[in-house]
Amino acid sequence: MRPVLKLIRPYQYLKNSFVFLGPLFAHQWDLVTLSQASLVFLAFCCMASAVYVLNDIMDIEADRAHPVKCLRPLPNGTISLRTAKQLLCGLVTLSMAFSLLVSSWVTLFVTAYLVINILYSWRLKHVVILDVFLISSGFMLRILAGTVGLGIAPSAWLLLCGLMVTLFLGFAKRRAELLMLDAIRSTNNGLTRPVLDDYSPEMLEQFIAVTAACTIISYGLYTVSPQTLAIHGSDNLIYTLPFVTYGIFRYLFLLHRRAKGNDTAKDLFQDYHMLMTVVAWVITTLWVLA
Repeated sequence: MRPVLKLIRPYQYLKNSFVFLGPLFAHQWDLVTLSQASLVFLAFCCMASAVYVLNDIMDIEADRAHPVKCLRPLPNGTISLRTAKQLLCGLVTLSMAFSLLVSSWVTLFVTAYLVINILYSWRLKHVVILDVFLISSGFMLRILAGTVGLGIAPSAWLLLCGLMVTLFLGFAKRRAELLMLDAIRSTNNGLTRPVLDDYSPEMLEQFIAVTAACTIISYGLYTVSPQTLAIHGSDNLIYTLPFVTYGIFRYLFLLHRRAKGNDTAKDLFQDYHMLMTVVAWVITTLWVLA
């Protein structure tokens, strides 16, 4: 089971928690809505794992020549290609089954997630800037599945904040890859992403600065917007803004001083400050909304 778990990357399921943002900020915490949101979460967990398996299948030859990725289960032969394909089909089927239990909208969003990732893996991951927007679109589909898919009207502020923070993380990931490339350039031999040739450190730093600022500003404006005050009956959500700001600044610190940023989920679990910031934000948000 250990190679299978390494292949499907369950620690990445943290990203699928975006589906709960809709019920959380719409104040729909009833058992039926939360149960359906949990099914949406499971659907995206299965589909996300299926995408990871698909990526490893498509990149198996390149990964075998990579100094780090060669240790993955498929390139090193721990799991056969046939087994990986069977696992891929099983995960896609299971994801579709979970989504159909909720609504046709959820099925549509999950299917769109799969199609976008197929196009991304096939060719679009080599298109500069668009590659990051496609990564961000996966998170937006999670938010839409947790709102429209559950019959909840999505907040424009929620969608804007989600877009900005995922673009920030996407460009930070590219910057981390460039920093890693600089560290191994002498032995790289062209094994990194070709799209990195189109990025420059200066360009990415500007993209990161813009998206980080937009994330903080859009979230701050959301907390004091009339729509938010009408839904929650309180203006105390502004007190969660320091956690968002600190989290972004801490992530920038990890990117530049701790060689992090390549894997957001892993960085969160490995950095005590980031983990406690997220926990504090969740607790404070629930306290304010409740």
